[in-house]
Amino acid sequence: MGASLAPVWIGLGANQGDCRAHLQFALNGLAGLAVGRVVRSPLYRSAPVGPQDQADFFNAVARFDTVLAPHALLDRLQSLEQARGRVRARRWGPRTLDLDILLYGVQRLDDGRLKIPHPELSRRLFVLRPMADLDPLLEIPGHGTLADLLAACPPLRLDSVSWRSAEPPPHI
Repeated sequence: MGASLAPVWIGLGANQGDCRAHLQFALNGLAGLAVGRVVRSPLYRSAPVGPQDQADFFNAVARFDTVLAPHALLDRLQSLEQARGRVRARRWGPRTLDLDILLYGVQRLDDGRLKIPHPELSRRLFVLRPMADLDPLLEIPGHGTLADLLAACPPLRLDSVSWRSAEPPPHI
């Protein structure tokens, strides 16, 4: 019996270094975990959640199908984070790359290592808005419709930005 195909939604975030390059690296890495195409949302910039003594975050969401089981997917995501120098110094602190499993099909999981749907998903506009860009009619297992979650989400600053940097390349 072969592995079953599951649609997954991954949150991408970065606020250290060349954020766009970190996120593009992640998207390239996700392509290696996908069966078929990876679809990405528009890119957004928002204030950090938690400690405010850090740079704004760049956030997006990717959606793809995979045959990886949830924990195997988590391991691969953490490997991608580590490849970009992710350091877990403090909760909600700055990071070069943050990859979160938001949804894994309609599965619900809470085993101490992994919670699916992501436990903060319903309160994070920088996750909900990009998800809605990809599928405005999406149902979130155990939470209801994406539209209802968006309507109830605390208003936070969320700016749409280009995937291409408007900043000139650094002078060498």
